[in-house]
Amino acid sequence: MFQIKSFEELTNAELYEIIALRERVFVVEQNCPYLDCDGKDPMSLHLWIEKNKTCAAYARLVPPQNHIEFWSIGRVVVNPEFRKLGLGKEIMNASIDYLKLQMAVREIQISAQVYLLRFYNELGFKEVGSVYLEDDLPHIKMLWKEQ
Repeated sequence: MFQIKSFEELTNAELYEIIALRERVFVVEQNCPYLDCDGKDPMSLHLWIEKNKTCAAYARLVPPQNHIEFWSIGRVVVNPEFRKLGLGKEIMNASIDYLKLQMAVREIQISAQVYLLRFYNELGFKEVGSVYLEDDLPHIKMLWKEQ
């Protein structure tokens, strides 16, 4: 079961746990110093799976804005303590289903780390354009369209 909240609905403890998990994986584990607080959290929906009263997996659902015309799923992360349980696929499917069923979204754009290309292809995302560096890591733009 997953939870989803707007930024305003998050408790201080929930927000702290989400940011701590993102920092633990993206900054420390992947050795990629970047600015996590990028201004998108307040406009986004925050979806997570809780196990043992801990954030086991998380995704941020970002609405269309400025130069981006599609909803986006980003900051997808699985807590290292809960890996190998299929939670990456579960959090992505929950995110796609929520956007499709609750928000009537028919296309979703993501900026995927290249090493996860096959994972996102299996979820129905297709590459758009070529590889680029984002925070010094190879990424590729991908698009999901409702079938």
